[in-house]
Amino acid sequence: MSQLPIRHEVEELIHAYVQCIDDDQLESWPDFFADECVYKVIPRENADLGLPVAVMFCDSKGMLRDRIVALRKANIYAPHFYRHLVSNVRVLGEQDGVISAQTNYVVFQTLLDGETRIYNAGKYLDKMVRVNGQLRFREKLCVFDTNRIQTLMVTPI
Repeated sequence: MSQLPIRHEVEELIHAYVQCIDDDQLESWPDFFADECVYKVIPRENADLGLPVAVMFCDSKGMLRDRIVALRKANIYAPHFYRHLVSNVRVLGEQDGVISAQTNYVVFQTLLDGETRIYNAGKYLDKMVRVNGQLRFREKLCVFDTNRIQTLMVTPI
């Protein structure tokens, strides 16, 4: 059986996910996840060594919502815009209803002064499940290659 329909669904989920972030529709960001989920932004070195320390960690949809409330109401940071580029989406397989995929990403950040720079680059390691017939992330690991994060990371990757 062709993998094209699943690949198309996976790509659509990933593209909608990054568009949500890029368009600053962050209150909708948790809707891309299953209720029981894990979201981590983790340095490549830690991921390669099996070290658990992440820059950003949420282990439930409620924590994802809290992350956005904190971003909107509590955190102090320089206003900015993100623009994601994603490529090389690969569906790695499906087992027991869980689809695994890997995608490369680059996040450009533009501050209010208009300067744009590469903020973060790496890969998404995703596990997706169907929730009410729609693909949702059960696990999203953002494994980043960037050695230095120049500003407070408040916005999801």
